Amino acid sequence: MRHLRALLSIALLPVLGCGYAFYAGPMQPLETQEENMEVQDDGGVHFTQGRLEIRVRAMTDDELNRRFQTESGEGRRSTNPYTYGNTERPKQESGGRFTVFQVTVKNYEYPKVLIDPAKVSLISDNGREYWALSGLQLINYFRAYIQGYGGNEYGRFRERQDLLSRTMFPKEMIFSGQELEGFLVFQSLNPDVAALTLKIHQAVTRFDYRDEPVETIDISYRFGRDIGRVNRDGSRVQTKAAAS
Repeated sequence: MRHLRALLSIALLPVLGCGYAFYAGPMQPLETQEENMEVQDDGGVHFTQGRLEIRVRAMTDDELNRRFQTESGEGRRSTNPYTYGNTERPKQESGGRFTVFQVTVKNYEYPKVLIDPAKVSLISDNGREYWALSGLQLINYFRAYIQGYGGNEYGRFRERQDLLSRTMFPKEMIFSGQELEGFLVFQSLNPDVAALTLKIHQAVTRFDYRDEPVETIDISYRFGRDIGRVNRDGSRVQTKAAAS
């Protein structure tokens, strides 16, 4: 049910009303983090347990467009699946197409480690929860844009599908001495969300002889953004700061 609700609201735009619209600043790590966490200069939050390192960093649309520059230059026809490409977005909109985090895992501690993207969620301080979207959910989202299985639009659909399969964080074993990197994708956040926790639920660090989990850990990363409203005259009023 939670995945169905996420999919239904995946393209939700900020709500307009009362003569103003909402805005939100970029996502940044909060200074207050749990133990074994380090906030890095580039905005990443770094977890360590022995020689296991799990780093999470919020990605902006501009960064994703630079990362996939070739796929981001045709506006709404761009094949970058994470953003609207170089489309000029109204300034009052508080979010992009999705909320994206980069996850990097370096395992030099355990025989093998498993992080299941389906067990990662964003939990806002005001009680909202968003679960990471699966590749199938995202493919179904983009499938709605195509008309028939041919032509340019179908070609763009296949290009987005291919890029997602190559760059999303996969559910696979990370053996000793290996590293793994990819993106976790969530729906665009509601405009009232200022501070949140990205929580990795039940990351598996030890298995029995049948590859069944016998030791798991939950890891929480704290992020926030400034939110407020844009009046009709273009002036901005901040209603909540990221750290408050």
